[in-house]
Amino acid sequence: MRNCTTTFTDDRRGARTQALRYVIIVLVTLTLVASAVPAQDAPSQGPLAPLAADVLAVIAKIEGARDAGAEGDAGLSLAELLAERKTTAISVAVVKDYKVHWAKAWGLADRTAGIKADTSTRFQAASISKPVSAMSVLRAVQDGRFGLDNDINSLLESWQLVEEAEFLSKTKVTPRLLLSMTAGTTVSGFPGYKPGAPLPTVPEIVGASAEDADRVANTPRVTVGWEPGAKYQYSGGGSTILQLAMSDMFKRPFGEIVTKTVLEPLKMADSCVCQPLPAALVHKGAVANDLRKSDGVHGSDAVRWHVYPESYAAGLWTTPSDLAKFMIEVQLSLDGRSNKVLSQDMIRKMVTPSGVDHYALGFTVGSESAHRPAPAGEQALYFGHTGGNWGFRANFQGSLKGGNGFIIMANSDRSNPIVFEELPARIRSAYGW
Repeated sequence: MRNCTTTFTDDRRGARTQALRYVIIVLVTLTLVASAVPAQDAPSQGPLAPLAADVLAVIAKIEGARDAGAEGDAGLSLAELLAERKTTAISVAVVKDYKVHWAKAWGLADRTAGIKADTSTRFQAASISKPVSAMSVLRAVQDGRFGLDNDINSLLESWQLVEEAEFLSKTKVTPRLLLSMTAGTTVSGFPGYKPGAPLPTVPEIVGASAEDADRVANTPRVTVGWEPGAKYQYSGGGSTILQLAMSDMFKRPFGEIVTKTVLEPLKMADSCVCQPLPAALVHKGAVANDLRKSDGVHGSDAVRWHVYPESYAAGLWTTPSDLAKFMIEVQLSLDGRSNKVLSQDMIRKMVTPSGVDHYALGFTVGSESAHRPAPAGEQALYFGHTGGNWGFRANFQGSLKGGNGFIIMANSDRSNPIVFEELPARIRSAYGW
């Protein structure tokens, strides 16, 4: 599924009678699990710090109705909201003044097994994988491995863009264009594969045609559909070309490259670009809830989640607390106060649009929200990304100045109104942002 940006369908169908069972489940089992994290490099495990009074006050506002007595989501408590939206678990981290102010999880990571979610529960980040992956690409650029304006074909060994001569004769596809979603590449997003199903190689994902007898990929091959640089068009297919180029260049799986260049330097110990999730980590993963689909019933061992060999675009498993470390590093780097991965000049490229729409080299930016372009004449104030995999939703948004922001992750396809609308509104209201 392509990342969600500005518009989300309100799929409220359930009458109160249909939601009653979920209300009972949530109210009975919704044990609140919280941890206060005093700094961005705090360990992910160990004794939980006591919650400060100001944190408790903020959380109480978020857990209560935003507008008591109002119609719709604003008038519901968080427990009622999760029940109404059939969202089993949600996890949040809030960044204030360049530090993790608090992190907390609600509900069940696995409803069938009765496993509670906590702040170390891993969720699929979906398209929030892209900015993390982009940081790894820019590190390679910073290290002189290639340039942002090199012809991507000069970096690829196992596959080439060769059938788009009409467009490529005018403008080459480059890492800069692929990072900013302006390369003219096709294939918006990916549905993933059932656990245990045959997985295509990355060259097969980007290059195998529908006529290939042994084709495993469940999406069309990636092509250049219009002149590179002419317009913005979201393309997970273009991201997968970058994934292949990095693996070809470094002679290593892409997940290993991201681990060495981004996850380890930022001490994101509860994160991995790993598809499928290793057996040793399965118990740490939230089980997907995709109630619209017919290819899996919640709780089935066969379909706990989908697998995404398109690692750059959708392969990150992580927590809001780990993504908060990533956010803080970007913010500190923009201020010239940290360079654990990228220099200040290079990190600015991640939040500077290419001139076509609001997608920079990794993040979207905007004035009222990172997920909507700033109106003409207005300065961007926020950077971020959203994500939606099968049964998972995620929202990442930080301020370009001041070191504030939030990350919200959920294991339900029905959670769009919570993840992208109501919880952000409650967080902003509680902090006066």
